[in-house]
This record gives sequence, structure tokens and C-alpha cells, in this order.
Amino acid sequence: MELHITGDPAADKLLGDNAFALLTGMLLDQQVTMESAFAGPEKIRTRTGSIDPAAIAEYDPAGFVEVFKERPAVHRFPGSMASRVQALADTVQREWNGDATAIWTQDSPDGREVLRRLKELPGFGEQKAKIFLALLGKQCGLQAEGWREAAGHYGQEGAFLSVADIVDPDSLTKVRASKQAAKAAAKAAKGSEPS
Repeated sequence: MELHITGDPAADKLLGDNAFALLTGMLLDQQVTMESAFAGPEKIRTRTGSIDPAAIAEYDPAGFVEVFKERPAVHRFPGSMASRVQALADTVQREWNGDATAIWTQDSPDGREVLRRLKELPGFGEQKAKIFLALLGKQCGLQAEGWREAAGHYGQEGAFLSVADIVDPDSLTKVRASKQAAKAAAKAAKGSEPS
């Protein structure tokens, strides 16, 4: 699977080759650009020597925060996000035997079940889980029955709403435009609410 999310060939290759790296990129995708979030796993791998869930879960927590702080930073909130990545790694290691792909493949789950499993992961709320489900379906070959419905509007064909729809620079531009429009609409709606 070949992904084109970060603009960095090494970071994109890791995302395509390693399911836990892709899951970690999704976790990091908040309050930073998508490219920066999804480049995070490659920074972690380069600095620690591994992106394996067991190795990340067992890494010294204070040392892991330092990995996040090293320039260029993995995330703008190194302490909280380092902790979340370690919690995610620990969950994948304990509950899924260190295999992130088991979350969406074990026992042939349907789309609703994959969504439920994703929402149980540390740092994955409803929206993040739906976006990741859409990414799995649109770009990673997920065949789970009903994944589009479970992913909501993120699963729609031709909807440039999230990282799930980024396949090249043009689609990145479209996703950015739709995100800016959504933010503007939310801001306008908030401004029109009676006080």
C-alpha cells in the first residue's frame, strides 16, 4: 500500500508498511497539520530505533517525552502526546498481541465492529475513529462490510474531508479547503447563537 500524506517519502513509506505507525499518525493528528502528525511515526522510529508497540510501550516515559521534544518536535504538545502514544502502544501490545492490523482484521469484523474497536483505543474518539476507518477503507484495502456507512460522511466517495482522501497534492488542497470551510461555518454558527 502506497500512501502520500506527509510529502516525505520515508515517512509515507513507513505509514504504508506499518499499521501501528499509521495508527500513531492518526492519534497525533490534532492541533497540528496532517502532514506533521503523520510524519511523527518516522521521527519516533528514527530517534528510538523502533516503532514496534512493545518497544514504545516499554520506553522510559521521561525519555520518550524527550524524543518528542527533539527538534523538529514530534508534536506541539510533547508531554501529553508522548503519553498517549505509549498508552496506544501498550493497548495494541496487550489487547491485540502487538499487531495493530488485528484491530480491523481479527475475526473478520464488519465496519461497525471495526469502528467500535477503534473507539476503544486511547485517544480515539468518535470522529478520529471514523476518519481512520475511512482511511482504511479508501486507501488501505479494508473490505469490512458496511465500513462506508460506519465511517459516516468521511466514508463517502469523492468527499475531500480528511486524511482518508489525500492521495496527492491536489487532493491535499481540496481537503484543506473543506476543513477551512467547516471551521468558518462552525465559527459563523457560534457567532449567531444568542447569548
